[in-house]
Parts: sequence; C-alpha cells; structure tokens
Amino acid sequence: MNQLLNTQLLNKITEQAKQSPRLRMNYNLHAGPDAKAQRLFNVLEPGTELPIHRHMKTDETYILVRGKLRVDYYNNKKELTDSIILDPLTENFGLHVPAGQWHTVESLESGTTIFEVKDGPYAPLSPEDIMA
Repeated sequence: MNQLLNTQLLNKITEQAKQSPRLRMNYNLHAGPDAKAQRLFNVLEPGTELPIHRHMKTDETYILVRGKLRVDYYNNKKELTDSIILDPLTENFGLHVPAGQWHTVESLESGTTIFEVKDGPYAPLSPEDIMA
C-alpha cells in the first residue's frame, strides 16, 4: 500500500510529540526494528532532551523537512567541536553524521521534523555510547 507523506501526516506526528513526555515522536516508514534500513520521520519539540551520543555501527543522515534544528558535534574529551543550524529555508537543510561521531540535536522551533535514515537493525544506545 502506498503511504502519502504530506503536511497532514506531519501535523499528526507533531501533535503526538507535543503530548509525549519526551517531547518527540517517531513515525517509522520501515517494516520493523529488524529492517536493514531504518527510515523515519522524527518530530522534535523544543525542550526535548537528547543526550550526547554516538552510533558505532551506522552512519546517520538527517534531512530537515520543517522547523529549525541545531546539531552539535563533540570530541572524545567532551569538547564541542562544531555547531550547525539546519533550516530548510536556508542552504543548510540536512547533514550526514558518520558512525562513531559524538553528537546531539536541539529543536529550535515547534514542529521541527527530520527525515532520518540509518542502517538497521535497530539497536538501542548502550551506556558506552552516551556521553555522561
């Protein structure tokens, strides 16, 4: 069955994110956690907390669909090495995070939505992949 990806769908996910205690909500386009490619919309509301983390076995690609997002990169010494603002109305509309890169994101506008792609299967973050 075809899945139409439109503003109504994003608005629905945004309302779910606003009501979620985590202030974010995923909408998966892949069949399940074992899929080789994890494709999803991720709506992040301002105030959602995402720890500095890394994915050791997969790259991660973000395409910002709407809103504004700050992506911060860190080195192994917990030092901020780069900070990028993504905004689909500017030249910076997406980025590719290589495997092993420490990073975090911050939503700068309500309804901020990224289309996210990474290799599967899904693996939750392990304690050594979250920067304390």
